[in-house]
Amino acid sequence: MTNTVSARVAAIQMVSTQDIEANLNEARRLLAEAASKGASVAVLPENFAVLATHQMVDCGRVEASDQSVIRAFLAEQAKNLGLWIVGGSLPLAARPDGSSIESHVRATCLVFDAQGREVARYDKIHLFDAVVDDAHGQYRESDTFEPGERVVTVDTPAGKLGLAICYDLRFPELFRALREQGAEWVCLPSAFTWQTGDAHWHALIRARAIENQVWVVAPGQGGQNSERRRTYGHSLICDPWGKVVTELAEGPGVVAAELDLEQLKQLRKRMPVWEHRRL
Repeated sequence: MTNTVSARVAAIQMVSTQDIEANLNEARRLLAEAASKGASVAVLPENFAVLATHQMVDCGRVEASDQSVIRAFLAEQAKNLGLWIVGGSLPLAARPDGSSIESHVRATCLVFDAQGREVARYDKIHLFDAVVDDAHGQYRESDTFEPGERVVTVDTPAGKLGLAICYDLRFPELFRALREQGAEWVCLPSAFTWQTGDAHWHALIRARAIENQVWVVAPGQGGQNSERRRTYGHSLICDPWGKVVTELAEGPGVVAAELDLEQLKQLRKRMPVWEHRRL
């Protein structure tokens, strides 16, 4: 448990399109709004800058080079705003060891500190290959993405953060591993489909918060992103007791809340489920 008592964190909701420049301009506006709300850490949604599948590989190669656009943007915004930024996800055609990926990319969440330094990287472990009853129909992330393999936590001004992305939410063992590494809060940048979000979003987030006794900050894509793609939104912050303390249903915007780590400490002390595990 860190010495931080509480800190304000923001979840940013977007309705990103295939226009990368427009997406970055919208992210710039919303990050400034998060800073104006007093947030010390802001979390962007999955695919905040690059949404279309056909853009991923080419963009991932650029981001892996010294001509990066999105990485440079995140570093600049963090430094200019004096704000820690969890960069949702972006495509990256390089592994953490620096080796190149030829035909695929990784869905990568980068964390920048308030000086604009890249301090953590998480590559999405669980890839969404599923049939959904919507206009898009079938999703096959494994056609484009290579899965990551490392569980990642990082110390932030709001406590120790565990990193996860979207579909990871359905795999409780990842959240157990994050708690094992000392996570006090977990972020979940997402682009849930409307159908799966309507069915499972709140139930799964509350479950992960309750069973691991962590705060969950879950920003999402929320609206009609394209003719065939509608995302669920409902970006929210959930406390360790499973209470949703703030939420935005649809459309671009920012929700923020104080992550009370003293409350977290007392909850874990009163109900020490972690020490009661038998399996």
